[in-house]
Amino acid sequence: MTESRSGRTVGVPRPVWGAVTATLTATVLLLAAACATPPPPGAAAAATSGEPGPSSSPSTGAPRIVPGTSAPPALTTAPAPELPGGGRVLFPGRRLVALYGHPGTAALGVLGEQDLPGSIARAQKLAASYAPLSDVPVVPTFEIIATTASSEPGADGDYSAESTVASLRPWVDQAAAAGMYVVLDLQPGRADFLSQARRYTDLLRLPNVGLALDPEWHLDPGQKPLAQIGGVDAADINAVTAWLAGLTATTHLPQKLLVLHQFQLSMIRHEHNLDLSHPEIQLLIHMDGNGTPALKDETWAAVTASTPPGLPLGWKNFYDEDTPMLTPTQTMAHQPAPLMISYQ
Repeated sequence: MTESRSGRTVGVPRPVWGAVTATLTATVLLLAAACATPPPPGAAAAATSGEPGPSSSPSTGAPRIVPGTSAPPALTTAPAPELPGGGRVLFPGRRLVALYGHPGTAALGVLGEQDLPGSIARAQKLAASYAPLSDVPVVPTFEIIATTASSEPGADGDYSAESTVASLRPWVDQAAAAGMYVVLDLQPGRADFLSQARRYTDLLRLPNVGLALDPEWHLDPGQKPLAQIGGVDAADINAVTAWLAGLTATTHLPQKLLVLHQFQLSMIRHEHNLDLSHPEIQLLIHMDGNGTPALKDETWAAVTASTPPGLPLGWKNFYDEDTPMLTPTQTMAHQPAPLMISYQ
């Protein structure tokens, strides 16, 4: 018996329930017998002998594929993204030859002297001039100034003009389509490098995009651009390295390049404390001095002497400020041979 919402007791007497239950049970048994199909030949014997039947694996009892039926779909994984030129480790498997500058601004470097298709063609031609001199493939590269040091403080007061991700994405995407690497260069002013790097997280999630820090344009509190040569402590660089390593690892990207520009030793303070423990990141010290060949060689000697052992090195040639600018053969004559060569 059950109680209704009105409080009255309703239901079916117990003897009637017993009859109903018996009738339902008999009906179910009859239907089961009618719908049953005979087992395949050998199934009964397998059941009594303990041997697997025709639909199971002889060794594990797992489902066996019967002729005429389809196999379950195989699990597939997307291939791991690779660097331009192949592989997931930067060096020593390639050499980068880069156009440096800001899109549409010729005064900041050769990258801005032509439109995007013209810059791709120019970078490819420049890289090709190094191919006969290199024992590894030469990858054409853009080094794009993403944040530009400014003489004006701007709305945020940091003396650095930050490009938007949207404005840089066509350059990054078309460079990737052309098999090129891209380095985003930061000139932070009074901002810190890590905060500026985070602005470009969406671009740094791409396998062909690395990062460059330009301490010349890093200002301490109270400093203004062009009044002094800036500098940064190794601890601030290490913060960027750790963040970029984490981003690279969690997104399963190939190794990322982190370029440190330097032409005075004071630009990287406590250089011996640079954190080299992250396999996801390849640091590279890039010698940026300009002038006569003799002066540039002096700068090269000082920079290479202070560089932590094992770090690759880069070299920059200036079309206007070098007197004269070195040829590719002269550039490659330096020891160790630079693994990144930029043109400004």
